[in-house]
Order: sequence, then structure tokens, then C-alpha cells
Amino acid sequence: MRLTNEVALITGGASGVGRAIVERFVAEGAKVAVFDKSADRLNQLEQEYGENVIGMVGDVRRLSDLKSAVSRCTEHFGKIDTLIANVGIWDYNMSLVDLPEDKIDQAFDELFHINVKGYLLAAKACLPQLAATRGNMIFTVSNAGFYTNGGGPLYTSTKHSVVGLVRQLAFELAPYIRVNGIAIGGAMTDLRGPVSLEMDNRSITSMYKEWYKDVDLERGKENVESASPIGRILYGEDYAGAYVFFASRDDNIPATGAVLNFDGGWGIRGLRRKTGSQGLLEKLRIRD
Repeated sequence: MRLTNEVALITGGASGVGRAIVERFVAEGAKVAVFDKSADRLNQLEQEYGENVIGMVGDVRRLSDLKSAVSRCTEHFGKIDTLIANVGIWDYNMSLVDLPEDKIDQAFDELFHINVKGYLLAAKACLPQLAATRGNMIFTVSNAGFYTNGGGPLYTSTKHSVVGLVRQLAFELAPYIRVNGIAIGGAMTDLRGPVSLEMDNRSITSMYKEWYKDVDLERGKENVESASPIGRILYGEDYAGAYVFFASRDDNIPATGAVLNFDGGWGIRGLRRKTGSQGLLEKLRIRD
């Protein structure tokens, strides 16, 4: 097992990709502290994994919550070797023209505070412990950190920001702490949207069902798979191995400041749509 005697702190680790990372890290021999907003899901993890996992409830937008989590993890497991900053919300591809003017400020703040500031605060909270263990930070990015149409302008901006954060922190913290990112693609998870845009009750799975509500779900699945370069829908567990690789002290000594495009090959798809402006003039009530 590659992570024997290692300790990881994972934010957003009680569901979706985060939970899959927790499960894989435990399987690789690690002890894991999970920071999440859902007490119920954290309790389920603790019951399932016993002494290998502890859960802490909190909000990634509050440094005090994260510092408390770091203190509890250090007291319980003795150290922290890896920080995985994984909490995120998606804007469900809401375009600029569809973004309500009276909600721009709230939506901007919510997305950037969770998707970017939440990572920065987690890094700040863990900094002394990771420096002491010569550990590493891993940030969940997205292929939207490199490509268009992985989200709307708000989400895409946050993920481009995370790429910059990875590189800047890798520079500032070398040679004591390695900092890398993993740009995952879509997955069938419980990823939610911002409260400010009334998307907090939506998930990837519910959106998938909504898209294909008028057709057989298996046929809809085939449509998604035919569009994917690797030919299938991805799940959280499909991404977890990359986090093990970046956390490993044996396998990943050379990498810092790197962002792995690990998205099912979407960046190499052939061109299908010229632009994303279909229906723009009609929405603006402008005659062509």
C-alpha cells in the first residue's frame, strides 16, 4: 500500500469525488480526516471506516473552521502529510446572458469564496503541519480550468484561478511542500450549484435525468458515452487513483506546480460547435 502511515486532510470528502478519494486513501493505508458540511455523511464515514477516518463539520469559507479541523486532525493522528482541497460548486453552465443582474454579486461571491478562497484558506490552515512533514497539497481543478464550455463564466473563472493558485503556491512553498492539481472532468456525482442561483438542490445525477426525461435512460447514457473520447461515463472512483499518485512519496517526488488533465479526454475531442452563442440574439430581443 502506497500511503501506509500517511495522514490526509480532505475537504468536501463526504460525497462524490471526495468520498471516492477517502475510500481509496484508506485502501492504500492512509488515515484520513474529512472536513465537510454534512454531519450525517461524516457520521456514515466514521461508522464505515472506524479508526481510519475522523470527520469534522465546517465551512471552507471560514479560516477558523479549517484551523480547528487541522488541530483535531493533528491531535488525533499526530500529523498531516497531504491536504486535498476538493470542495466545489458548479454554475450549471449559466451563461452571461442568462445570469440575473440582481444575483451577479451574490453568485460571484459564493462561487469564488467556495471554489477559490476555500482552497486558499485550507492551504493557510495546513501550512505549518505540511512544512513540518515535507508534505503536499493537491487541489481539485476541472477541465474548465483550461477549456471553455465546462461551465459558465463564473465557474470557469474560478477554476482558471485555481490553476494560478497551484502554480503560485508551488513557487512559494518549494522545496518544502509540493503543490499540484488534478483537472478532472464530469462525473456522476452529487455536485451542487450555488444557493444564490437557486441551484443548491440540483446535482449532476438529477441534471442527467432531466436531460433525458423524454427518452430511455439507457439510450441517454449511450448518447453521453458516444460523445466521450474514452467511451463511457465517469464516476468518482475513476479519479481517485490520481490523488494517490500525487500524494505518494515514492511515486511523485519530481512533481510540483503541475496540473494533470485527467478528464476522460475531453480536451482532445474534435470540433462540434463553432461558438456557444446559439439563441443569444433572441434572448436579447435583437433582430438578426
